[in-house]
Parts: sequence; C-alpha cells; structure tokens
Amino acid sequence: MKQIVGESLARRLVAWGVDTVFGLPGDGINGLMEGFRRCQDEIRFVLVHHEEAAAFMATGYAKATGRLGVCAATSGPGAIHLLNGLYDAKLDGVPVLAITGMQETSVLGTHYQQEVHLDRLYQDVAGYNLMITNPQQMPAVVDLAVRNALSKRTVAHLTFPNDIQVAPVDEDPYRHIAPANSPATAAVYRPRMLPADPEDLRLAADVLNAGSKPAMLVGVGALHARDEVLAVADKLGAPIVKTLPGKAVVPDDHPLTTGGLGLLGTKPSEELMEECDTLLMVGTSFPYTKHLPKPGQARVVQIDIDPTRAGLRLPTEAPVAADAKLALRDLLPLLRAGDRSFLQQYQSKMERWRSDMAALEDSRRDPIAPQYLMSCVDDFAADDAILTTDSGTIATWAARHWTIRGDRQFYLSGNLATMAPGLPYAIAAQHAYPGRQVIAYVGDGGFAMLMAEFLTAVRHELPIKVIVNNNNSFGQILWEQIILGYPEYRVRHEGPEGDFAAWARACGGHGTKVTRPSAVAQAVRDALAHPGPALVDCDVNPDEPPMPGKVAYDQAKHFTEAFLRGQPHKAATLATVARDKINQLVS
Repeated sequence: MKQIVGESLARRLVAWGVDTVFGLPGDGINGLMEGFRRCQDEIRFVLVHHEEAAAFMATGYAKATGRLGVCAATSGPGAIHLLNGLYDAKLDGVPVLAITGMQETSVLGTHYQQEVHLDRLYQDVAGYNLMITNPQQMPAVVDLAVRNALSKRTVAHLTFPNDIQVAPVDEDPYRHIAPANSPATAAVYRPRMLPADPEDLRLAADVLNAGSKPAMLVGVGALHARDEVLAVADKLGAPIVKTLPGKAVVPDDHPLTTGGLGLLGTKPSEELMEECDTLLMVGTSFPYTKHLPKPGQARVVQIDIDPTRAGLRLPTEAPVAADAKLALRDLLPLLRAGDRSFLQQYQSKMERWRSDMAALEDSRRDPIAPQYLMSCVDDFAADDAILTTDSGTIATWAARHWTIRGDRQFYLSGNLATMAPGLPYAIAAQHAYPGRQVIAYVGDGGFAMLMAEFLTAVRHELPIKVIVNNNNSFGQILWEQIILGYPEYRVRHEGPEGDFAAWARACGGHGTKVTRPSAVAQAVRDALAHPGPALVDCDVNPDEPPMPGKVAYDQAKHFTEAFLRGQPHKAATLATVARDKINQLVS
C-alpha cells in the first residue's frame, strides 16, 4: 500500500514525539484520518465532541507538558470552531499545531460547499500558516510548522486539500522550474536556554542593590525557576508577588510571597506595589498597569526571554533578555544582602490577609460560601494535584483559596481569559499525566458551554474530577456591571436550574448535587476518592461578591451608585458583605 500524504503527516508527527492528537473527524479530513488510522499504534486520536474543546485540549496539553499540542478539525465550520482555543494558545505563548482540511484543489474558488479559505482566516492566529498544494512538500513543511510553533511559542497551522490528503506522498505532478529540489528537512529541534549578557546582569544588580524597598513580580515565564526566584528574593529581602498564570512559581504558604496581584490578588500585594522603590519583573508582561507602580516611583529590572516585552508596561532601566532560570542563577552572586525590614513588614500584613481569607471559608454559611467549597477542594486534594479553572468569579476563589504546595500546578486562560477551557484542560492534563490527580474547578456558565466533554472523559476512562461552582449566573459580569455603577442586567438565568450531577451520572460517571453546607466536605471527598470521572455540582451563594484585595474609592462609589439605581438582590448582597466582614473581624 502506497504511503499517502495523510500517512506522511502522521508518521512525521510521531517522529517529532507527538503521541496525542485531539480532534473531530469530518469529510474534509478523511485522508488525514486514514493516516492516523495507519499509525494508531504510535499516535492516539482523542475523539472529542466539539472542535473548540479539541483546541483547548491541545493548549492545555502544551501548558501542562511544555511539549507541542496538536489538534485537528475538518474544513469550514470545524476549523472555525478551533479558533477560540487557538487564540488561547497564541496569547499565552504555548506551542500548538492545528491541522485542518480544505476542499480539493480542483474546486477551490468555485464557491463550493464549506469553502472557507482557512489560510487567510488563520493569518492572525498562526505564526506559521500554509495550505499544502503539492505532495512533494511533505514531510518538510511539517518540520517547519513544528519548529515554528516550538521556537516562537505560538500556533502553527497546516491545511490540506482533500485530493492532496490521499495523493501518494512520492507523487510528482508538475514539471520543476525552480533551481531547487523538493524540500527535505529533519524532525529535529533543540531549544536554546538563552543566557543573560554579563553586562546586562551587572546593570541589573546595580539597580537592585541600590534599592531599599525591593519587590519581585513573577509570572508564567518563571514557572521552571522556583529555586532561583526564592534564592534571589531571599538575598534581596524582596517580597514575591505572583501573576495568576504564574501562581505555581512559588508555594502560596511560603514566607517570601504576598500572593497574587490585581482584582483577584491580595491586599498586601496591592499595597506593596504602591510602596516599593525597586521592582524586579521575571517572566511576566503583566498587562493591568493600574496595579503596577506608577512610572517614576520604582526603578525597574525586567528579565524576559523576549526582548520586545522589556519596558512594555513600565519604563525599564535594566532589561535582561534571557531565560529566567539562567539569568537569576547568574544574577544571584552579584547581589548584596538587603535590609529585611521591608519584607518583614509585608510578612506581617500577609499573616493578617491569610487569616481574613480563612475566615471566609465558613462551613456554617447558608447559602454555601464559594470560598468554603474551594477550601474543601484545597484541603482534600493531593500535594501534586493539577487544578484547571475557567474565567469568572471562580478564578478569584481559586486564586485565593487553592494553595500551591508541593508539586501542585494551576492552569487557566491567562491572557484570552475565555470561558470554558477548564474541563478540556483537565482532560488534556489527565492524558499527559495519567497517574496524577486532575481537578477542573469551573463555573456553571463555562461548564454548560462544553459539558459534552465530560462524556469524553468517561469514554476515555479518564478519572478527572469536576467541581462546579454553581451560582446560576454569569457572576463575573454581574459584578463588573455593578462596579461600573450600573444595576445588573441579564446575567442570571431565569427558570429551572440544570442539574449537572444528573448529567454526569447519565454519562456513566459519578455525580453529586450539593445544596447544603453540611454536605460539601463529604461530597468533595467522595468525588476525589472515586476511581473514575466524578462531578460535584454545588449550589453556592450567588450574591457573594469577588471583592478586590483593596477596594478603591471609585469602586466603592460605583458600587453604591448601582444600588441606588435599582440593583436587584441588594439585601442579600449587603447581608453577604456584612457577614464576610464580621467573620474577618472575629478572626
């Protein structure tokens, strides 16, 4: 049997070390599916229920492993569905290869069914983007696509017309005019750990040694540099602030950290940014500049693998273009031990903050406090558990009540901040790490978007655990409307509430519905102990506001204006806020 282009693609992916492709078949990729069938002993095709989920799974796989994520979809609508998940990969800087189908070359341009010119559609999302038009391009263009995705930390896209997919890979249909042979490359890529320039490090050390109130802000680019981050912070006496995607850089209970920053962050981190006179940014391009020091307040050193990001958010006096781990390792000997009084001041503030957060994890509150639900997950989960989450109020509860300790990891859509990736991420992470506990902590809104993928988990016998924080609303949007000074509008579902636990059981998994606080702990324990896929659908207080770590005057003013303009549920909301404050005062 002759090797066709579809088989050449599959075999080249195997040569690159790819063992998993997430996708959905269709008549636009039948030739590619035949290639995957021929190589099924070496590469698995994970059949999903929605192409958007396939792209999220490829992105989640890349985030969890650092390896290439791969997804596949048919021509036209299937390929369009991939885009949201692919933009998640692009904006968070992870390598993903998207493979799509295309109408056969003989009918292109004739308004044929599902004729969408995907190479044009993908022009913005993909760093490498090509429609294959000749079997002789294989497999070299696969190598180029993979290398581009890995080296640029972005999306690559290959689209294959139907007739090309099934053509013999050695077919040479055209006369050669160019003074070149058909491309031939190898499935080889060696990532380079970029060291820092010694002169850049000396300048950075001069700035840091001159500071009296130093702080560090670390992000996802420092996830592999925990020991080095802690060593530099300890030497400088600098509190460590973490971005949410960089939550796992250092343990949350470590005495050197003040936790997250921004609307989902901590009050000590917010105040720290207002007071520091020196800021070392490592592996982050934190976009919310209102939460950073004002220009001119602090001298800034920034370590980033991408030199174009230096100075993007703040005037940067000492940019260092290098791998975070190598740069911090080489910077450490150049630093002088700093005065620890600034650090000690914020360690005291952090003790109070942790006490305040613990006070909100109240098992007696009815309706159930979302903070309590998250704390139960945190208490009972393994020390190497992987938590995935969606965007929304759930990100606030995860940021503040999921404790990074041991080898725990945490993944969400950082820069796209899209809804619905939590469940697909969990499926991908469980494929990548079958021996680890993987938990998806999601809202009812995000879960409802791609809930069919729970059936995917059941069918693939993946023991993921899904915790649905069910407030029967789009909670984040609700509070954003109020903070603008407007009463909420059309953010709560009317009519009967869905029972996601019943859906989980209908799929063949474990499902528990929780409506009373006394049942939360046992339901979470049972789900985590269940040997297969399990889901807990927990009704939480819909009027629990995700309050910023430090409430600004304008936020309080607009909150009041929304209530004066007719905010519904204001009695329940005010009662919740008052109860939260009482619990914190009592603590």
